[in-house]
Amino acid sequence: MTESFVTPSVSSLVDWLSRKEKTPDNWRIGTEHEKFIYTLSNLAPVKYEGDAGIETILHYLAENYQMTPIKEQGKYIALQTNDGASISLEPGGQFELSGNIVETIHQSCTETNKHLKQMLDVTEKLGLGMAGLGFHPTASRDQINWMPKGRYKIMKEYMPKVGSLGLDMMLRTCTIQTNLDYKDEEDMRRKFKTSLALQPVATALFANSPFKDGKITDIQSNRAMVWTDTDADRCGVPICVFDAKFGYEQWIDYVLDVPMYFIYRDGQYLNVAGKSFRSFLAGTHKEAFFGQAASMADFQDHITTVFPDVRLKGYLEMRGADGGPWSIICALPALWVGLLYDEEALQRAEALANRFAHEDVVNARISAAKEGLKGNIGSHSMHEIASEMVAIAEIGLKNRARLNHNGDDETIFLKPLQAIIDSGATQSDKARELFNNQWNHDIKHAFSHYKY
Repeated sequence: MTESFVTPSVSSLVDWLSRKEKTPDNWRIGTEHEKFIYTLSNLAPVKYEGDAGIETILHYLAENYQMTPIKEQGKYIALQTNDGASISLEPGGQFELSGNIVETIHQSCTETNKHLKQMLDVTEKLGLGMAGLGFHPTASRDQINWMPKGRYKIMKEYMPKVGSLGLDMMLRTCTIQTNLDYKDEEDMRRKFKTSLALQPVATALFANSPFKDGKITDIQSNRAMVWTDTDADRCGVPICVFDAKFGYEQWIDYVLDVPMYFIYRDGQYLNVAGKSFRSFLAGTHKEAFFGQAASMADFQDHITTVFPDVRLKGYLEMRGADGGPWSIICALPALWVGLLYDEEALQRAEALANRFAHEDVVNARISAAKEGLKGNIGSHSMHEIASEMVAIAEIGLKNRARLNHNGDDETIFLKPLQAIIDSGATQSDKARELFNNQWNHDIKHAFSHYKY
């Protein structure tokens, strides 16, 4: 019997995390980014079906770029590339590249460029556009089409029971994420707490979603604001990470207490939304779980439905940034690799993060979403801490000394962030200025501004 079908124990789940440890020479980088697809003729969201639909895009990429389709109920829902990356669909048809595991940000950026050129090929042929920002500028929930994935149907039904903005999160948001490794439990603890405490500052620095429902708002990141009222049981800033004794076991305890969405059997998603994975694991109420016993595969599915601002699932995911333009996608991994993958930089970043208590970080999430770099974290301005973070990241990337063919190190990818620091104006600030002046309050210009 394979591990996937053996009911795990808490200790085996802890062991699973410890087996994901990597020596520093084997630390890698994974970058994910999402974008909205829209019709050039009327700027409307794209449906799954149709001659210029999401399904057609997937078929074209599979046939022309030798990608392997992943299907659900006979429909294309994702693609596997021949170089280790994957393309998947968010609930509202947002296209996501989950990048291959690479050694340098140079490689990650090359991969991003390759993907976006392929996407430009197919979207231009179909009369479609791609927009890079954190929240859909015009479409309401009702104007966005749901993708045909069984897990999304369950989440769609459950979300309104636990928060008012969960459906917006699913349908109308895009992000950039980076995924990073850890050496051992102590290294994981340091990186987790440091990145979680500083995540609101990254949210402020990457704020890029001032539009909502066809209007300009006074919010810097409507995407980040949505996460504050999605589902308190699975989102936000887990307090356990701030405990001095935090480790693998405490994280597993947190995950086990996050309510479930589904279990997957024989190609079907079975709805167990709201039920306890801890109870599922104990096997004491099998009737509540369709007579099924918990497996390692079930746990691996479940941990993907836990949505804190930083998530541990064998690697650490940085989840605080808005989607953005081509030029800034590579800046997100540059920031976090610079802060966390060099010991000197990590010590400095850890000291910076230690200025803030759990309550400071919780409050800073709201401040970052509303005010961007003009907000506060603890007694400090977001702009001040963001400036320190970028300076520390530059030290870390210089110390890494990973060069491209031109002899440039990875600090070149921090340039867009340094420009934001120097001006004090986020991407949202700049878009708001354009809207009020050059665009003459015409929201349609947002699509050309954010178009890849």
